[in-house]
Amino acid sequence: MSNLKGKVALITGSSKGIGAEIAKILAKNEAKVVVNYSGSKEVAENFVKKIIQNGGEAISIQADVSKKEDVTRLFDETITHFGKIDILVNNAGIMINALIKDTTDEDFEHQFSTNVKGVFNTLREAATKLAENGSIINVSTSVNRLMLPTYGTYAATKSAVEQLTRVFSKEIGSRGINVNSVSPGPTNTELFMIGKPQQVIEGLSKLSPFNRIAEPNDIAEVVAFLASDEARWINAQNIGINGGMA
Repeated sequence: MSNLKGKVALITGSSKGIGAEIAKILAKNEAKVVVNYSGSKEVAENFVKKIIQNGGEAISIQADVSKKEDVTRLFDETITHFGKIDILVNNAGIMINALIKDTTDEDFEHQFSTNVKGVFNTLREAATKLAENGSIINVSTSVNRLMLPTYGTYAATKSAVEQLTRVFSKEIGSRGINVNSVSPGPTNTELFMIGKPQQVIEGLSKLSPFNRIAEPNDIAEVVAFLASDEARWINAQNIGINGGMA
């Protein structure tokens, strides 16, 4: 895979977890990265310092992707600092587990606001502000391929993300921009692991023939490939990154 030297990558929700690993891998491949966060400034800034210490180039920008004005500012500040945006990775998202009958209006709206409207907001900005021949990678989920109780609303939001991906690829393709989505399976992040008993993790591991859940690097390497020139002819696709679990 060729490096990404000279390219600017904006990764939403990237101060920790899978998003942070994506930012780290893109920086390792010489992209200039923007670490977007919604909450902890300290966590984001400390992560940026680590990227810089490892020879990368990065900045952090706070923005709530569910808010149009925040996303507009996120794009504008990135362009002001780096001059352009070549790669957009829509990683920001939340998951609230509950049976459909127990899901509150607030939890339903919160997930759709972040997971769907957040992607919609960034795609709308990218339509005019992403550089020619750029790449967009949206993060979905392999839960969409299963029928797991308590994941109904979350899976619905990610199904919407996949459809936005396919339609937007047709709308922006004339500018040479490819748009794809990836669907991770269970991944060893703090957010995913918290509160899950060991027997649950073991059960999820057995869904894959490799008998383990993913590490963040498993996801990030595929995203980095999709952002590279070698992946130019991959467009409007959803790629499962789940070790064969689904």
